[in-house]
Amino acid sequence: MPSPAAPSTVQVIKPVTPTTNTFRADLFKGKVVLSTGGRSGIVYKMIKVMMNHGADSAIIGRNGPENEKAAAQLSKETGRTCLPCQGDVRKPEDLKAAAKAAYEKFGKIDFVICGAAGNFLSPIEGLSENAFKTVVDIDLVSPAPVPPRIKALPLCPLNNRRALQLGTYNTIKATLPYVREAQGSYIHISATLHYRGLPWQAHVSAAKAGVDALSAVLAVEEGPRGVRSNVIAPDNPKGDRNNDAMPLGRWGDGDEIAAMALFLFSDSANWITGQVFVVDGGENHVRVPQLPYPQAVLDPKSMMDRIQAKI
Repeated sequence: MPSPAAPSTVQVIKPVTPTTNTFRADLFKGKVVLSTGGRSGIVYKMIKVMMNHGADSAIIGRNGPENEKAAAQLSKETGRTCLPCQGDVRKPEDLKAAAKAAYEKFGKIDFVICGAAGNFLSPIEGLSENAFKTVVDIDLVSPAPVPPRIKALPLCPLNNRRALQLGTYNTIKATLPYVREAQGSYIHISATLHYRGLPWQAHVSAAKAGVDALSAVLAVEEGPRGVRSNVIAPDNPKGDRNNDAMPLGRWGDGDEIAAMALFLFSDSANWITGQVFVVDGGENHVRVPQLPYPQAVLDPKSMMDRIQAKI
C-alpha cells in the first residue's frame, strides 16, 4: 500500500466557491428578507446572494437616492425584486414604516438581517464618556449624532467608515410582529473584537458583546413562537493587513459570509438558535495584534501619530 505524500511546505489556499455549487438556486423562492445596512458592504453581498437563491428583499437606508440605486442594481443583477425603503434608523417610527411597506409589498417578512458599519480606534484614556455611550447606543439601541470627539479620532485602518452602526434593538422591535407571523429568523452582524482584550476597542467590544447577548435573549424569548436568532461574526473582507494571520491563507469574500447566512436561514438550521458563528478563516485563534503591543498602550500618542500619518 502506498504511503501518504509528505506534508506540503507551501500553504494551501482554497478558492472562493460559488454558493450555487452547494445550495439550490430556488432555496428561498417565495421568501422575503429585510435588512438594515443593505446598501453596501457585507450586508449588500448577503442580500444579493439571498436574491440569487430566489428571495425578494427590502433594504432600509437613510440616503434615499443611494438606497434606490442599490435596490435597482440588486434587482437587475438577480432578476428578483428589491424594495428600497428610506428611513433613519435613529427613528423607530421610520423602521416601523419601512417594515410595514415591505409587508404590504410582499405580504410577509421571513428573514431580517441586522447589519453593522464602521469603527474607530481609541485607547480608554482618550475615549470620552460620551463617545463610549454613543457607540454602545448606536449598536444596541438607536444611532445618535456622532459627537465631535469621535469625529476627531482616526479611522480604523481595517474599515475606513465612520463609527455609525445600526440600531439592532429598534430593528427587532419594528420587524418582530411580521417575523413571528412567518415563524422566521434573524441574523445579527457582530465582530470578534470582544472575544479577547483588544487594545483601543473598548467601546466597540462592549457594544458587540451586547449585540451577541441581545440575540441570545431574543432566541430564548421567541423560540417558543418559532422565531430563531443567530449571530455572524465575520472578518473584514476588505482587510488591508497581509494574510499572515489567516490559517486559511487569505481574507474572506463577502459571498463566503453570505453562505453562512444561507445555511442559517435555511430549513436545515431549524434547530439552531441563540448561537454565534465566527466566519473569519481562523484568524481569531491566531490572535495577531492589530496594534504593536505594549507600545499601543504605553505610548498611545505616538501610535495615534503613526496611524494619522497613514490615513
